[in-house]
Amino acid sequence: MSNRPKPRRGLPRFVPLIVVAAVVAGGLWFWFQRGASGAEDAWRTTPVERGDIRVVISATGTLSATSTVTVGSQISGLITEVLVDFNDTVAQGQVLARIDPATYQAQIEQGAAQVSSARASLAQAQASLRNAELDYARKSDLVEQQLIARSDVDLARATLDQARAQAASAQAQITQQTASTQTSRINLERTVIRSPVDGTILTRSIEPGQTVAASLQAPELFTIAEDLSKMRIELAVDEADIGQVREGQSVSFTADAFNDRRFQGTVEQVRLAATTTNNVVTYPVVVSVDNADGTLLPGLTVNAEIEVSNRADVLRIANAALRYRPADADQIAAAAPTGAEGERAPRGGGLIDDLSAAAEAMDLDANQQAAFDAALATMRERQQAGRSGGQGGGARPPGAGGPPPGMGGAGGGGRSDPAVQAQIRQRMLDRFQQTFAGFVATLDAEQRATWTRTLAGTVGATRVTVYRLVDGRREAVQVRLGASDGSMTEVSGNLSEGDLIVTGERAAAR
Repeated sequence: MSNRPKPRRGLPRFVPLIVVAAVVAGGLWFWFQRGASGAEDAWRTTPVERGDIRVVISATGTLSATSTVTVGSQISGLITEVLVDFNDTVAQGQVLARIDPATYQAQIEQGAAQVSSARASLAQAQASLRNAELDYARKSDLVEQQLIARSDVDLARATLDQARAQAASAQAQITQQTASTQTSRINLERTVIRSPVDGTILTRSIEPGQTVAASLQAPELFTIAEDLSKMRIELAVDEADIGQVREGQSVSFTADAFNDRRFQGTVEQVRLAATTTNNVVTYPVVVSVDNADGTLLPGLTVNAEIEVSNRADVLRIANAALRYRPADADQIAAAAPTGAEGERAPRGGGLIDDLSAAAEAMDLDANQQAAFDAALATMRERQQAGRSGGQGGGARPPGAGGPPPGMGGAGGGGRSDPAVQAQIRQRMLDRFQQTFAGFVATLDAEQRATWTRTLAGTVGATRVTVYRLVDGRREAVQVRLGASDGSMTEVSGNLSEGDLIVTGERAAAR
């Protein structure tokens, strides 16, 4: 018999068990991964991105010179000369055209003759006046000596008065004829049409040999653009957008004549004179444009974009995420995570955080900061009381934190009546103004104006609920909406860059 040791057979017995365990573990891992992937694949999502949002208002308008002067004629007559043409550059006082002066020269000569005649009449009247004065003096002496009748003295007195009146009349005629002659001289000067400003001839409405008639109004002869290096656009902005337009905002525009260029301008004036066309109300907005290179021409139609907001490096999501509303929104809201004491986790987009950020940007001094902190503590107490009351089934006290009903709650999504929302926002604004009255009293005029705008914008901001996808399940998150460019919207709240937001549900695979 051989003394070789027998081979050990314990390890081969366990090999099948190890293989089976590995297969089972792999199958379980695959199953769970498939389930998780299937849960995530059931939803269409969009990521929260960080980027810029530029909000613009589109409008059309027409380019024109900043100052345009219409040159007319104050007199009638035949045009004898036209000394300028379209696009000519003219200086102030330069002769543009001449009207036949013959009529007015004749009137001057006639007036001069009438003045000479009036002066001769005055000399005659003065001679008669001197004779009447002497006659009256002699008869006054004779009547004292009772050598003539009293009636002769009275007749001499009347003759003296008449002579004085005739002399005054002759003097008045001289003044009248002199004034008439001066009018003719002025009209003679008006036969020469001069430029009132330095500029460029845009239009010329007359030709030599043409007769102009200035009867009821002055005929327009030339149109002069005073300075084409500075131009303006008058845009027609819809009434729905005019509330966002402010002086100083940047404007970019294009013209069909220069498709390869985009020009820049600045809002100079928002006019109050509304225009209604086919029940569409628009407001004129004047935009100043620098045309130093002379590229732009008066009369060009432009397509402009007024930049009303430019938010840089902000969190933003696609607008499709704001339109998504699940059928089981109430169940998702009820399943929201809770804190250590059973309190529901705070929702994003809170007013307290927004107001704190606004106050931090105002450079408050110690007293102002203390007043703000006191008001903020009051707000937090009311918010805590509101949460406690909500857990106990009680009513929500005024000033409690979080959004009011109908303002972007989990089930509402901001779909309630806009009039009701406006009333709720106004009540909230009144409560905040009361809470921060002591803080506002410590601010100067500029800080108070900034705080008032910030408070109105924060309370009036739209708050909606979006649904974040976490580990294959949806989680309701409330956010405050900011600027929107039509496809992306700025959001603030309990969101981070890269979060997946549900935009819809995928159809089940068959």
